Amino acid sequence: MGMETERLITVLGSTGSMGTQTLEVMAAHGLRPYALTARRSADALEAQARRHKPALVCLEDEAAARPLKVALADTPVRVLSGRGGLLEAAGRSEADAVLNAMVGMAGLEPALEAVRAGKTLLLANKEALVCGGAVLMDAARTAGGTILPVDSEHSAIFQCLQAGRQGVRKLHLTASGGPFRGWSRDRLRSVTPDMALKHPNWDMGPKVTCDSALLLNKGLELMEARWLFDIPPERIQVVIHPQSIVHSLVEYEDGAYLAQLGAPDMRLPIQYALLYPRRAPCPGRSMDLTALGTLTFEPPDNEAFPCLSLARGAAARGGNAGAAFNAAAEAAVERFLAGDCGFLDVPERIASALESFVYIEEPTLEEILETDQSVRALLSSGHLSS
Repeated sequence: MGMETERLITVLGSTGSMGTQTLEVMAAHGLRPYALTARRSADALEAQARRHKPALVCLEDEAAARPLKVALADTPVRVLSGRGGLLEAAGRSEADAVLNAMVGMAGLEPALEAVRAGKTLLLANKEALVCGGAVLMDAARTAGGTILPVDSEHSAIFQCLQAGRQGVRKLHLTASGGPFRGWSRDRLRSVTPDMALKHPNWDMGPKVTCDSALLLNKGLELMEARWLFDIPPERIQVVIHPQSIVHSLVEYEDGAYLAQLGAPDMRLPIQYALLYPRRAPCPGRSMDLTALGTLTFEPPDNEAFPCLSLARGAAARGGNAGAAFNAAAEAAVERFLAGDCGFLDVPERIASALESFVYIEEPTLEEILETDQSVRALLSSGHLSS
């Protein structure tokens, strides 16, 4: 176990798919959680508190937090609640690192709280950088905080860049293509939420799985990579790789490509971030090269899956365009999953938002939050409906 046994980790979003896998990896390496947080899953958070014995837990839903306090009264675990409790948990000095596994724009403020406290931020929340990349990176530089990627694609690039950053020409993000790879735009009109939630390779939560089916997820990752690796969006490419074995590649000026390969299992990039720079046996799946067969690569179909092009446009524009893109994407995906709009309505509503929002070149955190709320309000009022 070594020195890692002494490190304390706060896990934001501990009851979701990424959070539960994080706790599995931590347990395998003797890493202790200092704090665990969830949005409203009180029963799951209580079970985690009893099993992993953190110093504190936080439930954002204040009504659900009251019975949780009663339920955990026989333990020394302190129970926080609300948005204030979440931000307190993210910035507590006792934790050495904060793994942000929250979903959506809600992860931005706690990510900021962690880096402002000088923490190592292990980032699995794409939207924090998509919406507030300049603010978050500036806060990390000012406070001396470190940001390490947890997403498989960004972890792959980070691992490849250990060989050196000199002479990097392009970053290549791989995408499985999701369950509808090869489908025409007309055929995609018939996609239902149940169909979109069946990913061929990865085990993820409903929002991320739906984002992947739209190639929206890859657009978010492109915007995230732009900030993590300080490289302009036009030098970040997306390639469809259905087998999900090559997790991303770095192309150098001399024509060399470095790639990171592994089984499609999120526990490997989670562990790499938790133990960095040390490597250790991983509880995830191993990979047999001889059983892989053929690895294939193809360009994305931007006509059938326009979310990727919309994200690239928002990334190139900068400012608060990422926040507008994400707000429309979150709201439209939520409506689609609820059965209130069609699969192809999602990119159409994002496009409408990007034409309608008020652009700010260098937004403050408050202006980013205002952009998020105003775009959601426009969409919910029907003004951005397709």
